[in-house]
Amino acid sequence: QIGKMRYVSVRDFKGKVLIDIREYWMDQEGEMKPGRKGISLNPEQWNQLKEQISDIDDAVKNL
Repeated sequence: QIGKMRYVSVRDFKGKVLIDIREYWMDQEGEMKPGRKGISLNPEQWNQLKEQISDIDDAVKNL
């Protein structure tokens, strides 16, 4: 969990590993459902993002 209704998960989709960062919503029965807002990254994209973390942190500090 990375926020009130935001989650990071790892899943298999059609034989491919995806890292999913997504907003969820609560249905009428109280079950959490994945929403449309989000992004799915393959392992290569995930590694590229991780390599950029210090640059992202620096950019946030400079704002």
